[in-house]
Amino acid sequence: MAATGVRARARIVARADGRGGTALPVLDGDGPLALRRTRGSGAEARVMVVGAMSGPLGGDRFAVEAQVQEGARLHVGSAAATIALPGQVKAEARYDVRLDVADGAELNWLPEQLISACGSELYVTTRAELGAGARLVLREEQVLGRVGEQPGRLTSRLAVRVAGRTVLDQELACGPGAPGGWDGPAVLAGHRSVGQLVVVRPEFGERQPPARMLGECAALVPLAGPAVLVSAVAPDALRLRRLLEEALTLLC
Repeated sequence: MAATGVRARARIVARADGRGGTALPVLDGDGPLALRRTRGSGAEARVMVVGAMSGPLGGDRFAVEAQVQEGARLHVGSAAATIALPGQVKAEARYDVRLDVADGAELNWLPEQLISACGSELYVTTRAELGAGARLVLREEQVLGRVGEQPGRLTSRLAVRVAGRTVLDQELACGPGAPGGWDGPAVLAGHRSVGQLVVVRPEFGERQPPARMLGECAALVPLAGPAVLVSAVAPDALRLRRLLEEALTLLC
């Protein structure tokens, strides 16, 4: 590995094929970010992100971009969890996700969990830019440490804009060196899995689901636009996934 870490970029472009389906004119990944088209459903195209190498490690820079053009429908998942690991380079790793969904397009962004292993340091950003009539389901799940170990340092920023207007911009830092209180009752309350679900629907502009608790460990909050945020914490990844899947069933 080079002294500055690995650089890798993956890019997806989805567009309507004119026959009621979705074409993928660009499906390009390199290094540890491999992209595979899988069997879709109806008008929706499906893509799987396959990790070809371990990482991100210290000093690595990964980027994934997805552009969904008008009339297209795209579902993106990942084949396995992403594990942030310490590396030979004693530097922060970065993982940047950029999503662009046009008016009249739909994106389901549903990767597997991100695991922050002991000794790692990762800054991950997810930015979604949507047209006024776009649809989005975006799920983030983060697990602090593997079984029986302390977490690494993980900072996560999530930002969503609809028709040029910011509806969500939040950041959470956890692990060694993070601001005090991240593990206290006001944030994770001792839990080791945290997740967000963002659902954007044009019909939410007229009527949004009301704010409410979803059990003891999850909350649904309408955002300032046609969007809803569900935030959840759980003792492990399995229970976190169940919470978010139950919330998605309510919203969709």
